Amino acid sequence: MDLKEKLEASFLAFENKVSTDIDSAVHDIRSAAFTYFEQNGFPTRRDEEWKYTSLKPLLKHDYNVFPEAETALEYAAVKKYFLHEIESYKIVFIDGVYSSFLSETTHDGYDVCLLSAALKRPKYKMVIDHYFNTIASKTDSVTSLNTAFSKEGAYIHIPKNTVLPKPVQILHFSTGNEANLLLQPRNLIVVGENSHVQIIERHQSLSKNVVLTNSVTEIFTNKRAIVDYYKIQNDNRAASLIDNTYIKQQQNSIASVNTFSVGGNITRNNLEFHQEGEHCTSNLNGITIIGEKQHVDNHTLVHHKFPNCESNELYKGMYADRSTGVFNGKVIVDKEAQKINAFQQNNNILMDDGATINSKPQLEIFADDVKCSHGCTIGQLDEDALFYMRSRGIPKKEAKGLLLYAFANDALEKIKIPELKARITKLIASKLGVDLGFDL
Repeated sequence: MDLKEKLEASFLAFENKVSTDIDSAVHDIRSAAFTYFEQNGFPTRRDEEWKYTSLKPLLKHDYNVFPEAETALEYAAVKKYFLHEIESYKIVFIDGVYSSFLSETTHDGYDVCLLSAALKRPKYKMVIDHYFNTIASKTDSVTSLNTAFSKEGAYIHIPKNTVLPKPVQILHFSTGNEANLLLQPRNLIVVGENSHVQIIERHQSLSKNVVLTNSVTEIFTNKRAIVDYYKIQNDNRAASLIDNTYIKQQQNSIASVNTFSVGGNITRNNLEFHQEGEHCTSNLNGITIIGEKQHVDNHTLVHHKFPNCESNELYKGMYADRSTGVFNGKVIVDKEAQKINAFQQNNNILMDDGATINSKPQLEIFADDVKCSHGCTIGQLDEDALFYMRSRGIPKKEAKGLLLYAFANDALEKIKIPELKARITKLIASKLGVDLGFDL
């Protein structure tokens, strides 16, 4: 039995299991999503959007799709994966199951809690009916698969005129208790008018057992809301991630997503911004540092539907050994979306002859009064700069690391949490194998 057949056999049991704690509207959403997945299956390289990324190596494993028991973890054993230097709310899952011991949630004026609780409690029904699965793609099979089995994840609802006093950390740990584990977390984040939230997300495997995570996050930024989202992707070589993030922006809102991909086996980031009002700002930033045979695919979409908006997109990639990078950045400007300022830049360094990058910037512009630009560079380290630094007594390894750090620095500057910026800087230094030699 292949994975698709196993999922088809498991869906009915899953629906029966959750039938008592959610309403029929969500059941209808799940059923429609699973029907689409049944008809289309997993994407292949014949699909244009998956031309450079094959899921075939991931689908051969016999995954456990229903992890149940909570596995206890001591905080000391996983402390290094938290941003523990500052206070924060924490929503923690172990093998897909919520860990109350490691979490810190709240309902004190705003909700930072579990999606499963929101799905089954009447007090959240209005929010769920209005937002759940309204911007997640209905025509993407891996998103539809997540929707069909959606049950657990983070639920964050910030009412209007509220600034969350501390960031929210969403952490998913897999312990290796299952030989092969399929996780499908679902996050719903709603930020009211004039409100502000910072969120840090991480998926971390604690063993060498195979883990495949198919994650979907829906983010709604209402009028004048600000959302800063940070994704830390530094998992081990047995873990793969398909991350689907959909963002809907109302007028005068600012939404920023920063993605740091420096670990894992196969990582696919699907990131979509839909601007539904004037004077929206969308910021997309990413840094990729991988080696060996690792693979990172960043697929982005910014859809400008209203005038007087802007988007800023900056992705930096550094590829060593036989690693592969993919960047597909699409910007759509509708006919009514005049006076748009859209910037897209993808810069890549191939550190070894066996490394590969496939870059495909796309602009689809139907308006005539816009300022849109895109650029892509693929090259190697500047040998003259490297020679100059070595002539000043800097060893080759450190000189190379400093040049690569300088290459990534403008994307690092987008981080607004100082402690997180220090952590990411140290992580990059570690990946480059150098001591940067200065205070952070």
